[in-house]
Amino acid sequence: MNKTFRTLFMLVAAAGLVACGGKKTAETAPAMTEEDRAILVSTTEAITMEVPQTEVYSSTVEAYAINNIAPQTPGRIQSIRVDVGSFVGKGQILATMDAAQLDQTRLKLVNDSTELARLRSLYEEGGVSKSDFDAVEMAYNVSRRSYNNLAENTYLRSPISGVVTARNYDCGDLYAGQPIFVVQQITPVKLKVGVSESDYTKVKIGNQVEITVDALPGQTFTGKINKIYPTMDATTHTFITEILVRNSDRVLRPGMFARVKVEFGVNNSIVVPEESVVKMQGTGQRCVYVLKPDNTVESFIVKLGRHIDGKYEILEGLSEGDVVTVKGSTSLKDGAKVEVSNK
Repeated sequence: MNKTFRTLFMLVAAAGLVACGGKKTAETAPAMTEEDRAILVSTTEAITMEVPQTEVYSSTVEAYAINNIAPQTPGRIQSIRVDVGSFVGKGQILATMDAAQLDQTRLKLVNDSTELARLRSLYEEGGVSKSDFDAVEMAYNVSRRSYNNLAENTYLRSPISGVVTARNYDCGDLYAGQPIFVVQQITPVKLKVGVSESDYTKVKIGNQVEITVDALPGQTFTGKINKIYPTMDATTHTFITEILVRNSDRVLRPGMFARVKVEFGVNNSIVVPEESVVKMQGTGQRCVYVLKPDNTVESFIVKLGRHIDGKYEILEGLSEGDVVTVKGSTSLKDGAKVEVSNK
């Protein structure tokens, strides 16, 4: 019985020692800190590739020219010959004003012309003095100019080929200041875009651009740079570039919202995946984490260029061949340990 008791006692004591030893080991083992844990990331190399220098600008389609059609002086509108939406040719009569004054001026012009012809014969024969002849000739010239001016303001013609976009009077109304018609030339049309001053030397007259409009999805139009304004806007640091589009089929109309795609050539630049670029909190700066030989990372502030096909052009801050993090970049900070997995 004593032998059995001693055996049991030894077993219980041994179990107690094992339990105490296990508890002591758990209490004294150092806990793993956040800094000791490696962050799982994937990496890639920063490479050099050709990056098209393309910019897309918003603009509005404008008429190439706009004319307000109105007589020089108030008068009664005798007839209206076109309406809003009518396409008119250069020199076409759009409206006729009351012609009473024009008829009177025509009679005077006929009389002055007859008198001039009579005195010219006498003057050539020496029957009248040169001063008398010059006076009659001057009277005729004044009558002719008056008649031509009244004719222009009686028969109102379009000075351009275009479309009537406004009509403000009806037949029989008394013209009183507001234009009778507004005619806009839409072949060609023009667009104006504000280009950054950093691209000033890249823009040349005659360069082609690509244009799309929301009102005509799926269609693309080609325009040419026609004019470059000589001054910069001191607030926006942009300059105005005027673009002409032939618009021979007249599908582009003034007021349409458009996007203008301008090509500034191609640069050989460093590119990285867009996931590699991290926005630094509290600032507007962007950084990229570069893998070091000891499997830690260091952040580099970068200057971004174009965004193309899921990649960013890096203008400053990286060199070709730098190994940068991709997935997991947003969880990193300077000096963090990482575990690389490119699966």
